[in-house]
Amino acid sequence: GNSLTDPNQICELKVQDVIIPLKSAEYFVRVANFLDELLEKVYELPPYYKVKRVDDLVGHLVVGLAPHTSVGILGRIIGFTRLNVCYAHPLWHSAKRRDCDGDEDTLMLALDTILSFSKAYLPAQIGGIMDAPLFIIPVVNPLEVQRQAHEVDVAATYPSLFYEKTWQKAAPQKVSELIDLIEHRLNTAAQFQGFKYTIPVSDINMGNDESVYKKLGRMINKLHSQLTLAEKIEAVDAEMVAKKVLTTHFIRDIAGNLRAFTTQNFRCKSCNKRFRRLPLRGKCPDCGGAVTLTVYRGGIEKYLEAAHQLVQKYGLSEYYAQRLFLVEEEIRSLFEGNKPRQVSLADFVG
Repeated sequence: GNSLTDPNQICELKVQDVIIPLKSAEYFVRVANFLDELLEKVYELPPYYKVKRVDDLVGHLVVGLAPHTSVGILGRIIGFTRLNVCYAHPLWHSAKRRDCDGDEDTLMLALDTILSFSKAYLPAQIGGIMDAPLFIIPVVNPLEVQRQAHEVDVAATYPSLFYEKTWQKAAPQKVSELIDLIEHRLNTAAQFQGFKYTIPVSDINMGNDESVYKKLGRMINKLHSQLTLAEKIEAVDAEMVAKKVLTTHFIRDIAGNLRAFTTQNFRCKSCNKRFRRLPLRGKCPDCGGAVTLTVYRGGIEKYLEAAHQLVQKYGLSEYYAQRLFLVEEEIRSLFEGNKPRQVSLADFVG
């Protein structure tokens, strides 16, 4: 490629090049120093990274890993940004099963994944290997990424016929043939590079420095913000959004936590030992410490109030109100059953 001679020069990202947040880079410097010390003191090997400052990380390999997956994608650090985002090729993000939609993600130094994620170190219980890079893909294959990434348009301009078709409300599948998409470049040299854009910007870092989803904090605040925005956008059906949130998130979450409560383990507060069943004497048989729950009522009911608000505010059908009512009845049967009444001998005398 061309040499970088101007700060305003456009530099196209290669498929596995990434630009990471400065906060992450500063953390990576500490991780690299730890790994070098680990190599020397534990493995009796020479240090590998020898990193002193952030700029020393340029060129080093990282592994990207999306939450709830076990396959990491290899990448190369080429720069840094003051924003809390990771700039990377859409194919690289998609290979991790991410959609570039603001979700949180993970980056690890490549050597860290090799030294720190042996199966011998991971928990043995169900879910213990979740979010661990058990596999690493060294080369991104555009044919193996998610279909959404194939639908990214990479044209410099749209033809006038495209705009005419929008007036005609033509089917998107037919109109897509008019646009230069990644899908149309598969199995060619152009599938990796030469991607264009339609709207130039003076500085890509002028956007939000952090996801609003992360700033809002409580889930009820995030829900209110999402629905307020949906009500302002004419093309969005706010009632449908509320229904989707209720059925795909809240009700599933409440039911899942309710099921988890009835099948939960117990934990000793002192030694942290876990038990499948509550010890008969109510104390830890190892240290005598108090035994407590691992799933609590608050975790089950945390979305109930928000779910009721959705049903009432958007006038959702009685079906959803009844589902919430049944869930509440089940919760009450667990936590608010009839308390045993103290009886005397006189109660048994007729």
